[in-house]
Amino acid sequence: MSESPKSAPPLQHTGHPGELVGVGEDVWMDVIHKMDEVYADLLQYEVALEQQNAKLEESQQFILSVLTSMSDILVVCDRNGKIEDVNRSLLDFTGKTLDQLRGSSLFELFADDLSRAQARHLLTLYGDESVHDCELPLRARDGSAVPVSLNCTPRYNAVGKSLGMVITGRPVGELRRAYQALRQAHEDLKRTQQQLLHSEKMASLGRLVAGVAHELNNPISFILGNVHALRRYAGRLEQYLDAVHAGTSAAQLAELRAELRIDRILADLPPLIDGIIEGAERTRDIVDGLKRFSAIDRDEQQSFNLTEVIERAVRWVCKAARQSFAVQVRLPAQIPLRGSPGQMQQVMMNLVQNAWDATCEQSAPRLEIDGQLVGTRAIIRFHDNGPGIAEQHLAHIFDPFFTTKPVGKGTGLGLSISYGIVERHGGQLSARNHPDGGAELVVELPVGSV
Repeated sequence: MSESPKSAPPLQHTGHPGELVGVGEDVWMDVIHKMDEVYADLLQYEVALEQQNAKLEESQQFILSVLTSMSDILVVCDRNGKIEDVNRSLLDFTGKTLDQLRGSSLFELFADDLSRAQARHLLTLYGDESVHDCELPLRARDGSAVPVSLNCTPRYNAVGKSLGMVITGRPVGELRRAYQALRQAHEDLKRTQQQLLHSEKMASLGRLVAGVAHELNNPISFILGNVHALRRYAGRLEQYLDAVHAGTSAAQLAELRAELRIDRILADLPPLIDGIIEGAERTRDIVDGLKRFSAIDRDEQQSFNLTEVIERAVRWVCKAARQSFAVQVRLPAQIPLRGSPGQMQQVMMNLVQNAWDATCEQSAPRLEIDGQLVGTRAIIRFHDNGPGIAEQHLAHIFDPFFTTKPVGKGTGLGLSISYGIVERHGGQLSARNHPDGGAELVVELPVGSV
């Protein structure tokens, strides 16, 4: 049979009142140990609480500093439009204190009944949705109505319940001034870009004056020679006509006609006149090309043949080089483009000139220009036999003012401006080192109708 449980012996109080009898030292040690653990936990909780409080104060200070430094006005209100908080900018704008604004209606900030009605309508219409760039007049501290661009954003609690709105705004006058400043800066940038474009054109043209002068010399010399011949012929014709008007006999006129070679003069007159016309037209074309090249024609849009532009660029650069710069041109007879022929002339001259600069130290400087039409695109390749482009320079050759030429030999703007011109014409300009040696620059442009 099992034994019945025995009850614990009652505690006996002996000695001083309150003294526990039958409690050993081990029990007291456990109690003390537990108390130490609880105390250590309390210390940890206190340290963590102090750290959290420090972070909270730091966050509050950060938010306060942000709100204080904001130039835009800020209002925090509840769902009914009751103001809960504002920033310093609104206090400065309205001339009121924080105590005056807290608890007041948001709609009292507006300048008149119409703007208050519009504000109520917007907040009612959009409800919990955001409102952006709503321009309404607010009452400023001097009593004037100042138009302000407002943005309203709903705010929610942790469970997603709407608490009201956060409203920010900026006086439209500041926005207009900022826009005017931005527009002025944009105009200055455009003007500077045009000046750089024109300066680079003039620099390129200056390097090619000798070649252009040499090209002009040919038709002008041709015209001059024909004019001198016409002057001699005019003297003989005048002598013969004087004899005719003086009543000279037919026999004497025939003898004089043979002596002065009048028949030969009459036969030479048409080709002489045609030659003068041809030389004049050639001179006109050269001058016209110079005018187009030097003009600031950013917005010029016309149809032209790129093949003629490239051939003219090659002639000018080769004449200016004054050395055996061999340029082999393989192009279709027509590469129709739409845009600015003057700007495209500058691009082609820059590419040919760069090829000459890169190859002038070679024993036989050479440039190959190959073009083809692929669908609606024209692809022109410029391959020289120079040393090529250093790998570290490939990524920068189209950067403004980047140049590997000695001081005074280049502006560092030629390829950069050429890149921009090609891009504005809807094309691409790229560079690489050719597998067979030398550098290759590729121009790809959309084909237009001439």
